Amino acid sequence: MNLVLLFKEDFVDPSTVVLRGRRFEHIKRVHRAGVVDELTIGVANGKIGRGTITRLDDDGVEMRVDLDRDPPPALPLTLVIALPRPKVLNRVIASATSLGVKRLFLINAWRVEKSYWSSPRLADENIRAQAIIGLEQARDTMLPSIETRRFFRRFVEDELPEIARDTMKLVAHPRVDAECPHNIGEAATLVIGPEGGFIDAEIASLERIGFRAVSIGARILRVETAVAALIARLY
Repeated sequence: MNLVLLFKEDFVDPSTVVLRGRRFEHIKRVHRAGVVDELTIGVANGKIGRGTITRLDDDGVEMRVDLDRDPPPALPLTLVIALPRPKVLNRVIASATSLGVKRLFLINAWRVEKSYWSSPRLADENIRAQAIIGLEQARDTMLPSIETRRFFRRFVEDELPEIARDTMKLVAHPRVDAECPHNIGEAATLVIGPEGGFIDAEIASLERIGFRAVSIGARILRVETAVAALIARLY
């Protein structure tokens, strides 16, 4: 981890934290840190700074914290993704979070297998854990909002117009000629379908509320690759 993310319950006083569990093990075994060593730390939804280790033993690690700077700016992007395969979901959440996405919707689509919705990886605890991994990677502290929507039509017709209001509205689709715009410099709402793309009726539904179908080429990409490629192109 490039940043040790702290939470309110880690603080034993305003300037001291005690960590156990996964973060403690990572500090001890991966960082191989010891007393007086400094690590980059940040408070969830707060500032970033340095943590100086004052105690490290078998029970945990104690650090004195000094928070002095803001996290990196968020992307002005709302990301809407057709729910990917469970084994891909963790990578998608961590990747999108590390790139600065702060609002993410996981939605249904015709080509999304029904079984995906019963995966334990959709549990709130797992989604939060993957977002934390993304923040630790990117040295960020601002937790994203991640929501699920199981009814495509209801979401597109009733919620998405307001969600996407005053943003550039784009839907990634491998079978169109229009190229995805580059370095847009403004807020956007980006919809990404399953690996085989949305069906024609779904694209038509999105176009009716102002979304423009765009492509980054003829290749069919894995969802996690498409997320990174599209965000890099837009911003």
